Amino acid sequence: MRLPLGIEATWGYRRFILGSVIQEVRAKYAESLLGAMWAVLQPLTLIVIYSVIFSQVMAPNLPGYDQPYAYTVFLCSGLLLWIFFLELLTRSVGVFVQNGGLLKKVNFPRLSLPLIALLSALLNYLIIMVLFIALLLLTGFVPGQSIVAAIPVVIITAGFAVGLGLLGATLNVYYRDIEQLTGVLAQFWFWLTPIIYPPQVVPDHFRSVFEWNPIFPLVIAMQDVFLRGVWPQWQTLMFPAVSALLALCLGALVYFKLGDDITDEF
Repeated sequence: MRLPLGIEATWGYRRFILGSVIQEVRAKYAESLLGAMWAVLQPLTLIVIYSVIFSQVMAPNLPGYDQPYAYTVFLCSGLLLWIFFLELLTRSVGVFVQNGGLLKKVNFPRLSLPLIALLSALLNYLIIMVLFIALLLLTGFVPGQSIVAAIPVVIITAGFAVGLGLLGATLNVYYRDIEQLTGVLAQFWFWLTPIIYPPQVVPDHFRSVFEWNPIFPLVIAMQDVFLRGVWPQWQTLMFPAVSALLALCLGALVYFKLGDDITDEF
């Protein structure tokens, strides 16, 4: 039985997908003086700004941590995961519209484009995480065996972003406001996630609302791994895992239903 809308054919284009990721990296940094360092400078700038502004305000609310770099590690643990999630989500939502001309002229599996976005975002995240781990070693926050738990957290985050991104990318072909709406909603989403503030500061009567955010337990899990050096509470990852699965199913359902007509809209 053939798989719908090019899923089977996408595997045959794996070299094209990998080559596109490599070509994208080369093209992005080929003419710049700092090259691939730009992949690090943007998140590094955010970390420095938030660390300077919020370290004096939020650091006292990190119970049991009086180390000078505790808040920076706390911040990086969640912020880097959020940057990965946001990059993958926003790139995925715009991927069909931004490549509309290519889709109309060249015959290749459309699902290759979200996969290219996924691999590119993973590559950027890997580079940043290597530097983050180096920072941990320099500041005395040596990650233990629990660092392995970061892998399923990243997988769940990627699945959630890809599912929402595929849904948004398909709808964005027909309703071009979806891409802009995603950026606006992401700003509110960021402040509903305990990235720059610890979850303890959330009032009890608001906490139940915050916990409906699937990224909430994922960020806390990364803080457990890198700041506290412990294994995350696996039961707390069930909700984001189910959310990721539902997002993937919904995104695939909408794509399979509307995907045949995507090129007709360009």
